Amino acid sequence: MEMIYAWLVVNGFIESEKFSQIFAWLVKAAKKQGCMLDIKTNTQLLPELVMGDVDLSLHGRRPQFVIFWDKDIRLARLLEKLGLRLFNCARSIEICDDKARTYLELYGQQIRMPKTIIAPKTFRPQGYSNPEFLSGVERRLGFPMVVKECYGSFGQQVWLVGDEQELLTCVGEIKNRPFLFQEYIASSKGSDIRIQMVGKKAVAAMHRYHATDFRANITNGGSMERYEPNEQQLQLAQKVMETLKLDFAGVDILFGEQGEPVLCEVNSNAHFINIWKCTGVNTADAIIGYCLDRSSTKA
Repeated sequence: MEMIYAWLVVNGFIESEKFSQIFAWLVKAAKKQGCMLDIKTNTQLLPELVMGDVDLSLHGRRPQFVIFWDKDIRLARLLEKLGLRLFNCARSIEICDDKARTYLELYGQQIRMPKTIIAPKTFRPQGYSNPEFLSGVERRLGFPMVVKECYGSFGQQVWLVGDEQELLTCVGEIKNRPFLFQEYIASSKGSDIRIQMVGKKAVAAMHRYHATDFRANITNGGSMERYEPNEQQLQLAQKVMETLKLDFAGVDILFGEQGEPVLCEVNSNAHFINIWKCTGVNTADAIIGYCLDRSSTKA
C-alpha cells in the first residue's frame, strides 16, 4: 500500500537543535503511521510558487496535507489558495503569532483573561514623541504591570515593570515595535500550566514554575512537573481551540486569586520536547494521527 504523502513546512533560516528535534519527531511519527512527511522550507517553496503560474509538480507529488510549522503567513495563504489543507491554517497561526490579535479575537467569548491595553501605533522609529498616554495605562492597571511585545516566544520580550520610571524605560526600549500592557496576575507569580491540545483533546499537561522570576518558562530556567488539569482549565483550553479554529496548540493558563483559570497565551506551533520529558507523552504522535484522520475525512 502506497504511503500517504504530506509536507512539513518549516522556516529556512532557523538553524536550531530545538527545532530540528521537533521536525525529526514529526517525521518519525508520520512514518510509524504510514505517512511520508517531506520537509520543505519557505526558501524552497516561495521562489517556485509564482502566482498565476503555479506547478506543484516542481516539488514532486502533491501533498495530501501540510503541517505548517512556520509563521510565514504569506506562504501559508498561498498554499491554501492552491487548495492544500494546512494544519494549522494561516489565519489561526497569524492570530496566535500576534498577542494583541489573540486577545482581540477572544474578547467577548467568556474566556477569562488579564486586563489588557494595546499600545497605540507610532510610525517614528525611535518610539513615542509624547508618552502622556502612559498615565492612563497606569491609572487602569496600576503597578506592577506586565509589558509584552506582540511578537515573541519562550518568555522573551516580556517585562514586569514596578513604577513609572521603569515603564518609561521599557517603552523607550521597545521603540515602535507593537506591544501591549497587561494586568499582573500576582496569584500566579512564576507559575502557570501548559496544556498541549490536539483538536479538542488535551494530550498532555504540565505545571511550570520558577522561584525567582515572574515568568514560568522552562527556557528561562523554570522547572516543570506533570499536571492533571481540572474541568475549568480544560473547558477554557477547548474554548480557545474552538474560537481560534486551531488544530493543535499549547494553551498557557495562569492561576487567578481563587484558583480560577486565566488565559495567558496561545502557541500555535508549541514546542513539545519539554512536555515529553515531563510527562512521557509524545505530542507528535497525536498531531500526525489527527492530521491523517482529518485529511482522509475531507478526501
